[in-house]
Amino acid sequence: MKCFREADFLQMKRYMPSLIAKGTPMTGTMRSSANLEPRRRRILVRSWRRGMREMDLVLGGFADAHIEQLSDEELAQFEALLDVPDATLLQWVTGEMPVTAPHDTALFERIRATCGATIT
Repeated sequence: MKCFREADFLQMKRYMPSLIAKGTPMTGTMRSSANLEPRRRRILVRSWRRGMREMDLVLGGFADAHIEQLSDEELAQFEALLDVPDATLLQWVTGEMPVTAPHDTALFERIRATCGATIT
């Protein structure tokens, strides 16, 4: 069973090579949230339950790796990103559309870099 249509796969391969690297599992979180405070647990769950699989992988993968180290300000920025529709976020990550001012932050650039997105 394919996770993505061929056109989607080619688009992701171009902009997010680390997400589709051979052997990379395309599953949900492998991280336990048992040692996290409630706010961080909520963010972790919301990151993996977006509705669009591509954004699950981008935001969920970032949250898995960095949720414990984010400052309160970065957590607020991340929560604001979670309120943005998936289609808009995907266009921002792939560079199809410029990121709007309140979300164009160093945190967003870290998210984009973590998933391997390149802007051409």
